[in-house]
Parts: sequence; C-alpha cells; structure tokens
Amino acid sequence: MPADSPGDACLYFIVDSAASIVLYVGETCRSNKRWKGIHASKDYIASYQDLHYRYRIGTAINAAFWWNAPIERKSQQELELKLILKWRCLRRATPTPFNKEN
Repeated sequence: MPADSPGDACLYFIVDSAASIVLYVGETCRSNKRWKGIHASKDYIASYQDLHYRYRIGTAINAAFWWNAPIERKSQQELELKLILKWRCLRRATPTPFNKEN
C-alpha cells in the first residue's frame, strides 16, 4: 500500500504471541493512517512491554488485520464490540485488557 494512501477499512488485533493473548481489538476506516496519530493503546503496549522486560517475561507483540471488515463505520464498530465481548466471555481471566469495555 503506498505510504500516502489513507488505507482501507479493517478490524485489527494487537496480540502478544508469546502469551497467546489478544491485547486489543480495534476498527478503522483508514488503516494506513490509524497508528500514525495518537492512540491510547500505544501507551498501554509500551507499559506492558516495559513491565514484562523489568520482570524478564518475554513478549512478542504483533498486529493482525482483517481486511473483510464492513466499510460502513457503524457496522465496523458493532462487529468490533461483538468481538471484544466474545473474547471476554471466552477468556474471563484475560479479556482484551486494553479495550475500554474491559
């Protein structure tokens, strides 16, 4: 995707592959611009990595994108919330900790 492209609609997932946990579920209409601005979970991820480093616990933070997300914003947000709530039900001890819903 060209650097000057605003990107496409997608859902994205921030995961710690080392811990097998989804840290954050998000949605965007402009995938290429989403992480260039201010985003609260950037700070959460930095703190998460800091603490893991301090206590010598390995991490493997990755982002995954689902490109078949609805283009309409309301539909994206509804799907995002359903996934957050579903993950919370499946993983009661470790729901997506960086989503405000948790």
